[in-house]
Order: sequence, then C-alpha cells, then structure tokens
Amino acid sequence: MIAACQTITMRRMAEEVQPHTEQSSWLPNWLPSWCPTSPTQLKDAEEKMLKTVKQPYSRQHIHISSSNYLWTIAFSTHLHPNSTTHLQPSSQPKTPLVLLHGFGGGVGLWAQNLDALSSCGPVYALDLLGFGRSSHPQFSADPKEAEEQFVVALEEWREKVGLEKMVLLGHNLGGYLSAAYTLKYPNRVRRLLLVEPWGFPARPDNPNHYSIPVWIRAIGAVMSPFNPLAGLRLAGPLGPMLVQTIRSDFKQKYSSVFDDNTVSDYIYHLNAQTPSGETAFRNMTIPYGWAKRPMLERIDGVRADIPISFIYGSRSSIDSNSGYAVKKTRPDVEIIVIRGAGHYVFADQPEDFNQTILCILALMDGKGIDKKTKQ
Repeated sequence: MIAACQTITMRRMAEEVQPHTEQSSWLPNWLPSWCPTSPTQLKDAEEKMLKTVKQPYSRQHIHISSSNYLWTIAFSTHLHPNSTTHLQPSSQPKTPLVLLHGFGGGVGLWAQNLDALSSCGPVYALDLLGFGRSSHPQFSADPKEAEEQFVVALEEWREKVGLEKMVLLGHNLGGYLSAAYTLKYPNRVRRLLLVEPWGFPARPDNPNHYSIPVWIRAIGAVMSPFNPLAGLRLAGPLGPMLVQTIRSDFKQKYSSVFDDNTVSDYIYHLNAQTPSGETAFRNMTIPYGWAKRPMLERIDGVRADIPISFIYGSRSSIDSNSGYAVKKTRPDVEIIVIRGAGHYVFADQPEDFNQTILCILALMDGKGIDKKTKQ
C-alpha cells in the first residue's frame, strides 16, 4: 500500500520543467496573439488526453545537448532521487518499449495504449525533437543532417534516461526515425516495430501525377514553399474549428474514452506551436510526401539479429508493399495486418493493436502466445 501511494504521489508530483520556447527564424512574433494557443494550453490539452490513463507514470523534460530537451512520460520507472534530469528504469529485467509518434503527433495520442502496453514492463513515450512539448530548435535544411539531428537527439535521450537497449516502436515519421536510429546505433535496439512507417518507398520515376485529385495538386503547388501545417496557423482563431472539421475522424477513433473535442483540441495545440520538426519534415520530403532519402534503400543495413515487424491497418491508404519488399531480402521480417484499422492503427483498433504488441513482446521474452494476426 505504501509503495502504491508513493507511486501515485510520484505521478502527481513529478517535476515539470517549463523551458523557454524557441522561436523559428521565419515565424513572425505575432503568432501567439493570432493563434489561440500557448505551451500552457498544450500542457492542459495533453493532461486531458492522459486523464484516461490509469497506470501510474512519471513525466519530465529530459535535457540533452544544445539546450534541447525531450518531453517524456515513463511507466514502471521512478524519478532519480538525486537528480531533476534523469528518469531511472526500475529493477525489472524486461527491455523497455519506447514509443515514437508520427508527424504532427505527441505522447497523448497513445492514450488508449499506455495502460495495456505498460502492463508487461517498462514503457516510455516521448515527443520527438521539434514536436509537441519537446524543444523546437532550428533544423538543418539538408535532409541527411536533419535526420541526423532527430537520431542523435534520441541517442542522447537514451543515455540520459539510462537505457541499455530498447524495443523501438515508431508510427509514421516515428517509424522512419526508428529505422534510421537502428542503422546508426544497432547495439541499442533489441527489436524494431514499424507501424505504418512513412518514407520507405522511393518516388516512382513516372508517378501517376494525375491520379492525385486536382484540388490536392493545387494546394500542394501553392503551399510547397511553406510548412505542411502552415495553413493551420494562418487560420488563426479558426484553427481549432478547422481541425474539428478536417479531422473529425479522430473523434470517432477515441469515442470510447472521450465524447467531446478533447482529441481535436490536443491535435490543434500540438501543431499550432512554433514549427520546428515540421520544418525538418518538409526538408526531408519531395512532393507529395515522398522521402528524399527513402528508407527501403537502406534498411537492408539493419543488423540481421535485430528482428523487424511491420504493422499495417487493413483499411489504410498506405499499402504494405514496403514491408513485403523488405521481406524478400529478409525472410524473417514479420508482416502484421490489423483488420478494420486505418493509418492510425493504434487508435482505430486499440485493443487488437495492444494485444498484437503484447504478443510480440511476450514471444521475444520466450513466452509462447498464439498470434492470429501474423501474415
């Protein structure tokens, strides 16, 4: 009982450093008065998202080099008693699971997964550098250097937190960066879980340009000099309503836990902040969302003893061709398709997604659990 009370207190009293907000070099200073957002509003929106989480957790900005920091929530861990900058894993022997969100996302989007996933061992979720409540530094315009900034930040985070090895689970951009990290730091990754990863196939030599709707091509032509979500900030006070309208599907994805605009408000505040990771993403892409440095051209370099799983939604607009392309050269690669899920697999079918990940982790630890979703 005492331990439980201490854990609950840890969750409530965990230190939240509120660093200063970096400003992008091109963004006018009038943005905060024009857009109804602020770091405090983002914090409040995240806390509403995480109210549904029942397991105790700690939360903290983890400081890395160049005055940067990564916002982190951690399960089955405790704050180091003599430090305000370290999260220390508990004595559990299981390899920690580290969750990396996709473009425009943040730790709150894992709200329907954190309780289940943390039931089997340590779990960390963090906002990627340049996103959410992490620092928003200036990224290099060079796609290789920008990718390196993301990857090195993750490695510095791992060192500060004190993890020897990790199971990396990345969605969308987080999947791409998980693969990039594994290529650079193979000794730190025990298993790679790629959920609907972005940036794997190369742009075709002759893409079917006219298969893209005219209105999307027109918007793409107009917005190409700008960041992908610039329109959200330019909408000013209409931004929250814009998210509610354009991404009304998110309300359905989280309908089992929220019956209001909690999710759309969180998404708005995530993406109305000073663009940083968003700018890096733009510099890493070519129209219409292809990666300048396709991961399929490099992923064969992942060490053979690091298992790779691709997880897709059966109703996603992203097909599973990339996973099967990797499987041709690495037959041990696992392809899992979750029925009824779209691109946001973990939110569309959270129970199936959670069970799939728990099965993978159990098998990794030598506990046989029948997995019916394997393809």
